[in-house]
Amino acid sequence: MAASSVEAARQAWRDWLKSERRLAQHTLIAYEHDVATFLGFMTDYLGGPPTLTSLSKLKPAEFRAWLAERARQGLARTSTARAFSSVRSFFQFLDKRGLAHNASIGAIQTPKLPRSVPKALSERDMEELLEAPAEQEREAWLDLRDAAVLMLLYGAGLRIGEALGLTKGVVEDLLKTGRDTLSVTGKGNKTRLVPLLPQALDALRAYRDACPWLAARGPNEAFFIGARGGALDPAIVQKRVRDIRRGLGLAESVTPHALRHSFATHLLGAGGDLRTIQELLGHASLSTTQRYTDVDTARLTAVYRAAHPRAKR
Repeated sequence: MAASSVEAARQAWRDWLKSERRLAQHTLIAYEHDVATFLGFMTDYLGGPPTLTSLSKLKPAEFRAWLAERARQGLARTSTARAFSSVRSFFQFLDKRGLAHNASIGAIQTPKLPRSVPKALSERDMEELLEAPAEQEREAWLDLRDAAVLMLLYGAGLRIGEALGLTKGVVEDLLKTGRDTLSVTGKGNKTRLVPLLPQALDALRAYRDACPWLAARGPNEAFFIGARGGALDPAIVQKRVRDIRRGLGLAESVTPHALRHSFATHLLGAGGDLRTIQELLGHASLSTTQRYTDVDTARLTAVYRAAHPRAKR
């Protein structure tokens, strides 16, 4: 088959990613770039533009040669892992459309990523984020809603899905009884009990009283509501955090999940033990929680180097 058939397949794949997968524009561009560079490598490796037939005949050694070339260029393993995911998606699309079948790509393992250390905010940055000014030209209850969500992420260490999964009935019962603990069902359907700060309860109550949609909702419906009355989309919370971090000049690593990291890191820094933090976060394995010791060690090392007289020599 002609090389143009590959181009037609790439366009069909791109259209599928956009219309069916609904990928964000920047993600779509990244996927396209990954596959284009892969095909460019194969053009040099095979001595000519690859066809659908030649793509179906690629062996594991040829995929590994591409990965090795990326390593030789010094590209980050995270970047290569994403690129491999993009290429695999393209080959899966070709297979499903009956354009090319290649079993070899299934024999290649995704490049192992380095163990990442959670990026936590400083306590001062965290305070500034939680006290960020209201957005202009929108109803006040929306700001109260966002403040309540962010307080649950940092004040109770909830995942964004756990916070947005709270129902009206659960929160109403919490506010009515005055309890300061919340039962949360997280990953693996595991239930845990997390304490709530008075500020979190105040934030939930303020939002509850101001939201115009909650009164008409049933007890099993979502507590956090979008501007049009439906359940709040996580993307809205992500956008709010993105807007705040840009306004405050914070790092790109500041995301809703970074608030949960900050919760754990600040607890550890204040003397909390790993087992308790594991239970509060809902981690199945202590090794997952132990990543936070790396964060706190980095902070202590920075303080030591800045303060210890001998460290300045």
